[in-house]
Amino acid sequence: MSTGDEDRVRKQREAGERESAKLWRAWRTVHEMVQDRGYELSEEEVKISFEDFKNKFTSDDGSVSRKTMTFSARPTDEMWKRYANPVTANDPNPASPDIGTIWVEFLAESSVGIKQMRAFAQFLTANNYHTGILITNTNITPAALKIIPAVASETRIECFTEADLLVNITHHELVPKHVLLSKVERTALLQRYRLKDTQLPRIQLGDPVARYLGLRRGQVVKIIRKSETAGRYASYRLCV
Repeated sequence: MSTGDEDRVRKQREAGERESAKLWRAWRTVHEMVQDRGYELSEEEVKISFEDFKNKFTSDDGSVSRKTMTFSARPTDEMWKRYANPVTANDPNPASPDIGTIWVEFLAESSVGIKQMRAFAQFLTANNYHTGILITNTNITPAALKIIPAVASETRIECFTEADLLVNITHHELVPKHVLLSKVERTALLQRYRLKDTQLPRIQLGDPVARYLGLRRGQVVKIIRKSETAGRYASYRLCV
């Protein structure tokens, strides 16, 4: 092998290693995100090592096979309770919580348009997935994003780029802990302080932590911050 060939092979190997490291970090973050929302995942899945990741998902040519980087997870009992509709005198038999199995997919294609988004939505619906997370290596076209609200009555779709997931923002020291209140806790909070939910400070749907937790409009999060005097103190925000 000539020096030029050796350099080319070395550069390809280095590029493959960088790509693997990037996807491993995104894989770890999305697993932590799904687990933090309340879905059932094993620690082995969430804390996979770089070497195990490469062994599992690297193709013969050294590239990572995004097509195989799919997984699903079911809600834990705790998540069911958090989303459950409270029993009241007016509603002694409330409807089941609006949650279900989640599907996560890394899309290998270099462009994401209407065709890819429609295929993803059809896959979720056909397989009865309540929520789907689509992770892409490029931005999605505006036309494709319009499909998300169009299919909202059948399935929920969330989109992230791989770059969004390289770092878990909730692990940053400047990001306080956010905890989603159950519907019962939300009602109790408003009654305790004699508030309407619209009187609470707000957190936008597009806020990075709101996206991480998959918040929905009308939900309330408890934000726990450290305090030099009180140790810890809590505030609450309404998702809008």
